[in-house]
Amino acid sequence: MTADVWLPIRPEEIEGLPEGPSYRFWDGDEDFPADPADCAFYVVPYMKAPGVGQRPLARMSSVEVVQTLSAGIDHVEGGLRHLRAGVRLCNARGVHEASTAELALTLILASLRGVPDFVRAQDKGEWRGGFRPALADKSVLIVGYGSIGAAIEDRLAPFELARVARVARSERTTARGPVHPLTELPALLPQADVVILSTPLTETTRHLVNADFLARMKDGALLVNVARGAVVDTKALLAELETGRVTAALDVTDPEPLPREHPLWRAPGVLISPHVGGPTTAFLPRAKRLLVDQLRRYVNREPLRNVILTTGETRA
Repeated sequence: MTADVWLPIRPEEIEGLPEGPSYRFWDGDEDFPADPADCAFYVVPYMKAPGVGQRPLARMSSVEVVQTLSAGIDHVEGGLRHLRAGVRLCNARGVHEASTAELALTLILASLRGVPDFVRAQDKGEWRGGFRPALADKSVLIVGYGSIGAAIEDRLAPFELARVARVARSERTTARGPVHPLTELPALLPQADVVILSTPLTETTRHLVNADFLARMKDGALLVNVARGAVVDTKALLAELETGRVTAALDVTDPEPLPREHPLWRAPGVLISPHVGGPTTAFLPRAKRLLVDQLRRYVNREPLRNVILTTGETRA
């Protein structure tokens, strides 16, 4: 096999890559490393500005596999229309679960226990005590129960919760309990003290968290978004935050990056982190293992992991 493989990590830094392909390093630079028409396996650059990863797709007439290094695929879907039928799009399931679940727990605990207030007080040399909510005895609702949602529940297990409810696109049963379909979300929202969003961004989930969703949340509930910013209607969230009825902890926003003067920065009861769920020290070793495994499978013509869709086929 002499086909080109485009990697956003230098190939000499990835131990165990199979022999055969010609490996090209491209991490979103203006100049391409070779003719995109010769690329057979394209690994999309990670954490780049919107549109960067899509830029070579229109010229990739020979590509067979598009592999993201993110759990979501919304940043490349717009470019798939340029590809011929039969191209497999794979995501990075298995790479981001640990880091994203860690951040979800961090945001929950920091918000409930008032850590941002402590930091502000420390900056002023002020000792501010007070009574704060605990995570113990709370009811938690996880909206989007894929591998990241399950990893979040794994880390919630020691916190002595009253209940964990799970929602996904389709109803099913897991070892931890039932997963409810999206249609049951309105009935579950009023029971949850903490609502965690870990769902992919699709046409179904875009602005899933709208005025009606927020109105169904119980008084004092916390909304945590480690999914995509556009899952939440920012205008509706701002209106609800201004009342003080709910609070929010957001790793993602819409728009993103959040402009300096955006009112969400100053809304009461909101904690914002700058989309840092995935980029940690856990990323690179897991990403390298995924790429080695996928490329070995590709070279040996074995089934690939994490195939989300195949171009030209109707998506389930």
